[in-house]
Amino acid sequence: MSHPARFTYEKVPLNIDGVELDLAVIHRTGAKMPILFLHGFGSTKEDYADITLQACFEGQPFIAYDAPGCGETECADLSRINIEFLVKTAQAVLKHFGIEQFHLVGHSMGGLTGLMLADEEPDRIQSFVDIEGNIAPEDCFLSRQIHDHDRGDDAYFFRDFINRTRLASDPASAIYAASLAHKVRIGAVRGIFESMVDLSDNAQLMDKFLALPFPRQYMYGVTNSHLSYLDHIAEQGVELACIPDCGHFPMYSNPALMWKHIKALQGTV
Repeated sequence: MSHPARFTYEKVPLNIDGVELDLAVIHRTGAKMPILFLHGFGSTKEDYADITLQACFEGQPFIAYDAPGCGETECADLSRINIEFLVKTAQAVLKHFGIEQFHLVGHSMGGLTGLMLADEEPDRIQSFVDIEGNIAPEDCFLSRQIHDHDRGDDAYFFRDFINRTRLASDPASAIYAASLAHKVRIGAVRGIFESMVDLSDNAQLMDKFLALPFPRQYMYGVTNSHLSYLDHIAEQGVELACIPDCGHFPMYSNPALMWKHIKALQGTV
């Protein structure tokens, strides 16, 4: 029995600073303001595919894609991938689909990518849901392992990273770890993690986040309620969305509430 397509899947060829990409994209068109989704390290575009099953997002256009080095996207030079490269990829995707104004949602690595994109082009963005994206040095609990547990060999490091993640107490860590080896190219790990740490330590991310001129939401799992800056960003006008029964991965632990909070912020615009 056939079913109507929930979204369009395609490969989009792009060239980012001389690096050839074949980007795996899912998207849906429509008359409303589109949403650009950016997934986290070790995740894929499918984190957001179930937007089409949410009644409150009926007819909502969106774009989600596998970041270079992840999922089904093919990248000719994995060594070139870092957060700056991922920002340029997002800009190229928006240009390809002819999108000028959009809502932005990013998780973890995607949240940091979204923040750097928003800092460069704030006039294009209607709202930003940052799902535990890096805005302070303390957020590098995954990426800083590239320094704290460096094995000198990226394959060994990634193997050990997966094992540590599998045994971590954070909700959904084992589920997340189970597919890491299949979703991330080893050659992309170091560039992504080192750039995340560098930006978190040196790029005044908090100032950038608080200066954004549109509605912002910071979504976090209840197990990360200890983050030192939560009260501060709330006082500065950022909406907080705490997800119960959840750690770093609301799309795995509590997706229904994740979608509810995303819709709540976008509905204020």
